[in-house]
Amino acid sequence: MATVKKRAAEAAAVNQTRTAPIQDLRQWLERVDDLGELIRVKEPVDVIEEMSAISYLVAKQNPSPAILFESPHGYERSPIGSRMLWNILGPSLRRIALTLEEPPDTPTDELIRRVKDKLKQRIPPREVPQSQAPIYENSVKGSAIALDQLPIPKHWPLDGGRYAGTADCVITRDPDSGYLNLGTYRMMLQGRNQVGLYLSPGKDARLHITRAWQKGEPIQVAAAWGIDPLFMLVGSQTFAKNVSEYEYAGGIKGQPIPVVRGTTTDLLLPANAELVIEGIIRPNSVKREGPFGEFPGYYGRPEAGCPLVKVTALHYRSKPIITNALMADYPSNEQSGFFSIIRSARIWDDFDKLGIPGIQGVYCHPAAAGGFGMTAISLEQRYAGHAAQALALAAQVPGGAYYTKWIIAVDEDVDPTDTNQVIWAMSSRCNPIEDIDLLRNTWSTWLDPTQNPPEERPYGSKALINACKEHRYLPVFSKRTALRKKVYDQVAARWRKLGLPGEVPEVRAFEQKSKVVYHEVGGFEPGKQPGEESTTSRKDKK
Repeated sequence: MATVKKRAAEAAAVNQTRTAPIQDLRQWLERVDDLGELIRVKEPVDVIEEMSAISYLVAKQNPSPAILFESPHGYERSPIGSRMLWNILGPSLRRIALTLEEPPDTPTDELIRRVKDKLKQRIPPREVPQSQAPIYENSVKGSAIALDQLPIPKHWPLDGGRYAGTADCVITRDPDSGYLNLGTYRMMLQGRNQVGLYLSPGKDARLHITRAWQKGEPIQVAAAWGIDPLFMLVGSQTFAKNVSEYEYAGGIKGQPIPVVRGTTTDLLLPANAELVIEGIIRPNSVKREGPFGEFPGYYGRPEAGCPLVKVTALHYRSKPIITNALMADYPSNEQSGFFSIIRSARIWDDFDKLGIPGIQGVYCHPAAAGGFGMTAISLEQRYAGHAAQALALAAQVPGGAYYTKWIIAVDEDVDPTDTNQVIWAMSSRCNPIEDIDLLRNTWSTWLDPTQNPPEERPYGSKALINACKEHRYLPVFSKRTALRKKVYDQVAARWRKLGLPGEVPEVRAFEQKSKVVYHEVGGFEPGKQPGEESTTSRKDKK
C-alpha cells in the first residue's frame, strides 16, 4: 500500500512539474519532447547553409518539429561545446501555446484572447545573486573572448557573413528614463570579440543608441543567444517605452523573471539563459553589415554603418544551446507562427486600452511576411464609423504600426483567423470604390522590397479595407445563409459514428431568425432593370 501511495505521489509531482511555468530553454525542450515535436540530430551538420537548409525544409512539413543539432561540424573540439536549436516554434501552434504557458491544444482565436488578457498583467523581474544564476557557470572576459569558437551560422548563400542573434534577446537601457528594453535584433559576426547590430528605424534599441551618441556617451548592451522562446516573442513586439519586456514576460508566465546583474555592464541579464554576451558601443562606432535574408523572404540591402558592439564578457552554461531563427518565405519563416499570436494579442490589447468596444478577434496572418504584413479585425458594429475607427487605429497603434500594409475589418460572424472567410467577406461585403482608404508615409522598414528607390523604405503606406456590412444599411443588408445551432449540434454528436473525417469544424455564426425579409429589387421586368432601356423611352426617342 505504501508503495502505491509513493508511486502516486511521484506521478503527481512529475505532473505538477510538467504544468508549472517553464523556467528555462532546457525545460521547454523537455515539454516539447513530451509533445513529440523535437528532433535531436547527433550526426555532424555544417553551420554554413546546411543547418538553415534543413530548417527551411522541415518547416514545410506537418508536423514541423524543432531541431536540436547536437554536433555542429567543425566545432567538435570547441571548449564551449555549443549545440544549435532551429525551427524553434516553426508553424507549430502547439509549441507557441506551450511557450505562452497555455495548453498545447488551445484553438488559435482562444489563444490570442488569453494572451491579450495576459498582456494586462505585468510582473517586475526578480534579481538573484550571481551565485544562483545558471548563466554564470562559465565566464570569459577581455582578450580571452573568441566568438569564432561558437558555431555561428551562415543562413543564406548571399548573406554578408555569419549571424547570431536571429532568435535572441538584446538588452539596452534608455539613457533618459533608465528603463530596460528587450528586443530581437540580428547580430553579424565582425571579429573574435565584435558583432554588428542591425536596427530598423524607430526600434527602441536604435533610439537608445542615438540618444547616447547625441550626448557623446557610449552605451552598454547585452544579448542572450540562448533563450526561453518567450523572450523572442515579447522581444519582437513594440510595447510602451516606459515598461520593460521583462514585466510583460513575467505577466505571461505568471511569476517574476529571474535576472542577474552583469559583470562588465550594469544591465540585468536573464539568469537562466544559455549564453549571454555583454558589451559596449562607443559613439559613432559603426561597420558595414549585410546583406541578410530577412523576414519578407528577400535579402535586405547591406547597411553602410551598423553599430559595432565590442564584447567585454561571454557567459554560458555547460554545453549551451544557441537559439537560431530562419527568416524566409512562409511557412519556413521562424517568426511567422508566433507573430500570428503575439502581434494579434498586442493589437487587441491596444484596442482594449483605447476603450474600443465590440472587438471579437484580431489576427495577423503568418503568411503575410512573417505576420507583419496583414491584420484582420472582427467586430460587432455598434455605431456609425465603428469599422472605420477600428481600421485606422489598428494601422497606427504601437502593436500594429510597424510595416503592416493591409488592414481588413470584418463583421462578428467572420472568423479573422480563417483566411477563406476573410476573403469571402472582402468579396461579398466590400465595395472597393467606397470601402478602401489609403494611409501614406507610415512606419515601414529598410527591409520592404516594394519601396523604391530604397531610400524611401522607412516610409510605407497602408490599405484600410472595410469588409463589414455597410452600417447604415444593416437592417436591409442581404441575409447570410447559416446553419441552425440545433442541427449543427446533432451532426457534431454523430460525427465519429457517421465515419466523417477529422474533427468537427467550428462554426462562428448560426441562424437566428425563422424567415428572410426581402429588400432587393427582383423579378424579370424588361426595361425596368438598371442598364436597360424601357420600350416607352425607345418610342419617345422615335
